[in-house]
Amino acid sequence: MAKSIVIITGASSGIGMEFALQIDAHLRKTDEIWLIARNRQKLKTLASQMRNNARILTMDITVGAQIDRLRDMLAEEHCRIRMLVNSAGYGIIGDVAELRLQEQTGMVQLNCEALTAVTRCCLPYMSRGSRIIQMASSAAFVAQPGFAVYAATKAYVDSFSLALRQELKERKIYVTSVCPGPVDTPFFDMAEKHGSTLSVKKLTLVSPEQVVQKALRDSCHKRTRSVCSLPIQAFEALCKVLPHTLITAVIRWLQG
Repeated sequence: MAKSIVIITGASSGIGMEFALQIDAHLRKTDEIWLIARNRQKLKTLASQMRNNARILTMDITVGAQIDRLRDMLAEEHCRIRMLVNSAGYGIIGDVAELRLQEQTGMVQLNCEALTAVTRCCLPYMSRGSRIIQMASSAAFVAQPGFAVYAATKAYVDSFSLALRQELKERKIYVTSVCPGPVDTPFFDMAEKHGSTLSVKKLTLVSPEQVVQKALRDSCHKRTRSVCSLPIQAFEALCKVLPHTLITAVIRWLQG
């Protein structure tokens, strides 16, 4: 008999941790929740707070051998994945010419390549009714001067999620792209190490609890995209009607 599981990447902090807690509180008929991140101690602390059986997987998902390890575990334990939450990712604010190359390519590697690898690894173990939640960002809506690489990676996640949703339609597997604005998490501890975000963004700050609650609700309703808060929903609408060259020029002007 197949083991019913949920997989959450980036589970050691922020939105990933909040997904783990909310899924644990509400999901039934699940044998295990697999928590994936690099920080084992934080995962142990999280697992101790959970009602469901939690499996701690200390992994760096940017390493191919770790993806192979995950694939082997899924096969050996005859798993059925009820839900995959790809929450691992990071961003760093700063101009392309000023940030270190490794910081920028690292964003592409984790936000895009690793997310794609984990998704591909998990697809054979998903079936009718399974759900995939991909953490994108409102930065996916339009190019972001001063945040160029991060925004581009999240545009990739959003586009990838939309296409994947169509590919999986006949299998009745549902993909939701989550596109919040600024969220009150440790994300900005890393993001702002070279510069600060626009003050107007801080005014739209929401809690991880709000983002995850809406994301799970939208996933449950099989929605394509989850956008938390009215200001960010308005920004999404604006990006559909105004030329992106104008929006990016305004963003750059606001940066001073």
